[in-house]
Amino acid sequence: MKAVAVFPEKHEVRQIDHPAPMITTPTQVKLRMLEIGVCGTDKEISAFQYGTPPRGSEYLVIGHESLGEAIEIGAAVTRVKMGDLVVPMVRRPCPHDTCVACRSGCQDFCFTGDFKERGINGEHGFMTEFVVDDEKYMNPIPRELRDVAVLVEPLTIAEKALSQVWHVQQRLPWSCPVVPGREQPYCHRAVVLGAGPVGLLGAMTLVASGFQTYVYSRELPPNPKSSLVESFGAAYVSSQSASIEKLARQAGNIDLVYEATGASSLSFEMMKFLGTNGIFIFTGVPGRKAPVEVDTDLIMRNLVLKNQVVFGTVNAGRDAFEVAIRDIGIFKSRWPDSLRSLITGRVLMESYRELLLGQAPGIKNVITLRN
Repeated sequence: MKAVAVFPEKHEVRQIDHPAPMITTPTQVKLRMLEIGVCGTDKEISAFQYGTPPRGSEYLVIGHESLGEAIEIGAAVTRVKMGDLVVPMVRRPCPHDTCVACRSGCQDFCFTGDFKERGINGEHGFMTEFVVDDEKYMNPIPRELRDVAVLVEPLTIAEKALSQVWHVQQRLPWSCPVVPGREQPYCHRAVVLGAGPVGLLGAMTLVASGFQTYVYSRELPPNPKSSLVESFGAAYVSSQSASIEKLARQAGNIDLVYEATGASSLSFEMMKFLGTNGIFIFTGVPGRKAPVEVDTDLIMRNLVLKNQVVFGTVNAGRDAFEVAIRDIGIFKSRWPDSLRSLITGRVLMESYRELLLGQAPGIKNVITLRN
């Protein structure tokens, strides 16, 4: 079957003929892959910055944002039915009995680092025609979400982060006041750094959760991203026309910063303006560049005196996938055109090079294998 793979030792990226998988255990499901989203991780793997083939293989089939259709079901499968649309999870648990996280089904918090990730680390991904996996890693999708379901996996980044925010903020009185019969104003303010797919999906999640949300990105408005941001009720601010300090004055006390750029210098500059009792979330992974100058005294002083929290988040567990599926449905109901416009284009697998190795325009590009 067709697949797109990277050969790290040879520094090659190419379409290959990959062996078709077969069901070997009663709890496995075979998927016909329909769509695979292309993200920055895929591009970085294709640039050989990281990415590890399975043991004994010279290549790694890439792709971790996906949508498939169940075409074969193992005898003991109960969560998935024939014909179901399915979004598979990415991370697989480590084998160590001492890892409480993995043994509890929370491999996204693996303690040992000996996990595998489909299409990234030690296990083939989804940019291929067929995939077999255990049903416990599969999430059925309502048929009415078919056209936007490939966005579920990138949305899980925001869902996992926001779930942790709600848990952390139980440390203080943080709920918004409710006045019966009166429309509720925003009582929390959030800044999203970056207007890529992860940032825009995060901004949608924050608006839907009741945050007055500002998206801080480079391009001057008007542009397609600024129009999209405003279409779902957030404010767009360009770094070319407003400094971070000016953004902070405009926003007021910033309760939450959701970083989605991988730009460390910008992020630490923004951290200086995080508000009282605020939370700063890192989702980006910067490449190793030259050292940057950081005002550590001010950042540490604010962390202590303003009761601030900083955390990073990566990958997601089943709970985040389930909430992401729910919220994709909410977004499609509230902002159908905005949600669909996140997907800039769909191309056939044979056009993989322009998406992985070129400068494909737009927000989210998708490889499609079926109508």
